[in-house]
Amino acid sequence: MSTDVVDAFFEKNQQRFLDELFEFLRIPSVSTDPENAGDVRRCAEWLIDHLKGIGLKTVELHETPGHPIVYAEHLTQDDAPTILIYGHYDVQPPDPLDLWTTPPFEPQVREGKIFARGATDDKGQLFCHVKGLEAWLATEGDLPVNIKLLIEGEEEVGSVNLDHWIEAHQERLSCDAVVISDSSMFGPGQPSITYGLRGLAYLEMTVEGPDHDLHSGLFGGAIPNPINELARIIAKLHDAQGRVAIPGFYDDVIELTEEERADFAALPFDESGFLKESGAAGLKGEAGFTTLERIWARPTLDCNGIWGGFTGVGAKTVLPSKAHAKFSCRLVPGQDPDRIAQLAEDFVRELVDPALRVSVRPHHGGKPVLTERDAPTVQAALRALSRVWGTDAVFTRGGGSIPVVATFSEILGVPTVLMGLGLSDDRLHSPDEKFNVENFYAGVRASAYLLHEAGQPAE
Repeated sequence: MSTDVVDAFFEKNQQRFLDELFEFLRIPSVSTDPENAGDVRRCAEWLIDHLKGIGLKTVELHETPGHPIVYAEHLTQDDAPTILIYGHYDVQPPDPLDLWTTPPFEPQVREGKIFARGATDDKGQLFCHVKGLEAWLATEGDLPVNIKLLIEGEEEVGSVNLDHWIEAHQERLSCDAVVISDSSMFGPGQPSITYGLRGLAYLEMTVEGPDHDLHSGLFGGAIPNPINELARIIAKLHDAQGRVAIPGFYDDVIELTEEERADFAALPFDESGFLKESGAAGLKGEAGFTTLERIWARPTLDCNGIWGGFTGVGAKTVLPSKAHAKFSCRLVPGQDPDRIAQLAEDFVRELVDPALRVSVRPHHGGKPVLTERDAPTVQAALRALSRVWGTDAVFTRGGGSIPVVATFSEILGVPTVLMGLGLSDDRLHSPDEKFNVENFYAGVRASAYLLHEAGQPAE
């Protein structure tokens, strides 16, 4: 199979690809709003028809207790690897509508950018893979590798039914690697592969004192104050070097290699621009690490909210009966969310004044993921991206969490290639979400080249 015919087909059909993407984007598949349930289903059915239309051998709609899952496969190559492509067809609510320059479900191109809800998250990026498949099927009648597609309609509401579905269809989903395009490139014109993601442990802490609020003049100074105690505990969660002070917190951390630190340092990272974007007056974090190392590959603990006592207008001299805080731990490969949550609870219980009661309640969590950079499909994606953009693709990590990646790692036991095609300024989840037209077209070619590269015999 030659990529020349694929390139020719792509050049001839660029406008049609864009028109079809616009059809996809016009469907208001807002998964969180019950009033849009019919639109979400209509979007799944549109995908079913479209995937059948491009020639995939098996295309199915699978019901869940929530929104349906679209599954497809094309398995014709006995000796070639199998790649599972994951994406989602649901989108975030478009509110506030008055902040959109043009209506969110009436896609338009302005200054080389596609503006619409779902343009980059994730319809536009997902559609790159659909068109990459079509290019091969339309020109060669087959694909260089075996392909499976898993496209869900509940990513924006936490993928509440996805893990169960994957477990139930584990054998059918067996593959050599998963490819996901639902993230960003390192920067404009700089393609990248994200090979590591942080996990999450989210906790809520409550400190309780008297069984009712007290007058601070009558009881203050004689009865321990839950807010004061909560503040004291929070202050002890870090040491003077910015390290988390919970015993055992770092025990299982997989440290960065010297090669990784050198790769991070070589990236064209604009630290001043990063600081300006944050709106903060200065940088601060764990001593001995760069900004990229801190946000990509070091664990953290941050207080996300604190409340208790009187917070209304004016003054009320109250000694509160309770105080609350929420905090999250971003975790790196090697760390387990359940273990970290238990260590945090044990530490807090040791710190609290014995005259007070403390409870720590875990919320959601997610495991960190690290993909081997020399995995065959990772290297195939690296070559494909480098060829399309005309510059070497780089390796990056992500500071956030994508729970489905950990699910694929645990259940399917295969590497996940995070091949982001968007940009960090694409305003996903915000008004005027966009996807650069050149990134859409380049993404189609990169997907087609990835299939070709993955199908080449190992050297």
